[in-house]
Amino acid sequence: MALRTTWAVALFGVDGVLVEIEADVRAGLPSVQLIGLPDSALKEAKNRVCAAIQNCREEWPTDRVITLALSPAALPKGGTSYDLALACAVLAASEQVPPHRLRGTVLLGELALDGRLRGVRGLLPALLAARRSGARRAVVPVDGLGEAHLVDGIEILGAEHLREVIAWLRELAELHEDPPPAVEPGSEDVPDLSDVLGQPEARWALEVAAAGGHHLLMVGPPGTGKTMLAKRLCGLLPELTVPESLEVTALRSLSEESTEFLVRRPPFVAPHPSLSIPALIGGGTGLARPGAVSRAHRGILLLDEACELGPKRLEALRTALEEGEIRLARRDGTLRYPARFQLVLATNPCPCAPPREVDCQCAPQARRRYLGKLSGPLLDRVDLRVRTRPISAMSTGAGTEPESTAVVRERVVRARAVARERWADHGWQSNTEVPGSALRKEFALPEQTTTLLERGLEAGAITARGADRCLRVAWTLADLDASPRPTADHVAAALEFRDRRAV
Repeated sequence: MALRTTWAVALFGVDGVLVEIEADVRAGLPSVQLIGLPDSALKEAKNRVCAAIQNCREEWPTDRVITLALSPAALPKGGTSYDLALACAVLAASEQVPPHRLRGTVLLGELALDGRLRGVRGLLPALLAARRSGARRAVVPVDGLGEAHLVDGIEILGAEHLREVIAWLRELAELHEDPPPAVEPGSEDVPDLSDVLGQPEARWALEVAAAGGHHLLMVGPPGTGKTMLAKRLCGLLPELTVPESLEVTALRSLSEESTEFLVRRPPFVAPHPSLSIPALIGGGTGLARPGAVSRAHRGILLLDEACELGPKRLEALRTALEEGEIRLARRDGTLRYPARFQLVLATNPCPCAPPREVDCQCAPQARRRYLGKLSGPLLDRVDLRVRTRPISAMSTGAGTEPESTAVVRERVVRARAVARERWADHGWQSNTEVPGSALRKEFALPEQTTTLLERGLEAGAITARGADRCLRVAWTLADLDASPRPTADHVAAALEFRDRRAV
């Protein structure tokens, strides 16, 4: 009997840590000790591993002391992805399989009692962490081969059963290398912008939001097209880059079923107004799961009927809007989930919400209390505010057909490309990612261009954060106009988008 080592990965949010699993098998009173802060699911692994090994007609050392140590020992560990690594560690320590192929190999998979390998959640971020830690090879369930092959720079092998892994360790057979054939899902039909009647101001705000990655608030009576416009914003955005696709796909791997293809289109998440705070920003028992803000990473988060969510849910968004990530502190540690999304808020102007605002029967205090749920600090982080007006005609008239998504998207993609090229040396992808300090110093505009902005600051009409956001919008307007730098007109238009009368 000997001491042998295998490797697995512990996930904390989207961050992974390589876990060394040491198995020591020696003479003594029969027992199995699993140490290293395992959770309940991991503690049960010794029973699954024992049954799987015996059902593969291998010997479980029943008359020995088996110690399984997971290191780093102070790191909480949970889930069922350690099963395969534990089984191979016991087999190697009891000298039933040679250990040389285990060196530099990460083993991921849940074991059924008969030895079948089942898929595990979070395979993609686990393999990305293994590659960063220097692992040369990974063995995963066959069902996860498609997802695993999205990671370059590491050899990926797949197995359907523990028997196949044992035979591979004994050099009697080879494991699967190619994923089973799968049909890539077709691109989803995106609603077209030409379906929306009227609303020229809101359509222009939507185009600006798409071109610069800005947050947007739409206020107006029901039936004016607020939700329709928001659902068409994703169609205006360019496809995700490869690094962005990996980020989005890794988050999907954590929160949903595995995927065999990179997510190319920006995600669109529209939760119901009754959702809880953990469902919005992430949470749950033990180690927290990603919430709606993380599932909308690099995409759109639509909060329809925003004032119905209540102040607590809305205020929970402030950190994510400012920093582009969510940090959830729990007893077992602090998790980090990326959350760089575009927020779209849509709300009625009052509780009764008649089709025409002149028919409103709410008292002034009720209207203020209703819209007051959108606090000043939250609105300060929203770049564009626009009113939608009641539709007065079902036809736009001959020769005035509204622009389609394809036409507007061409302008958006062109503006995004200009911004990406301008900020490329700094690593920023869009205007909304540029810090205010850079806009005020390295990319400062002439004094005559920012005169209105200075007046707004002096009068208290905008805050310093609001001024920075106006500058970002001004750069976006300049990109849409093919102007090398924002002019005074662009700054004035950006200030108009922050008009408090829109709320």
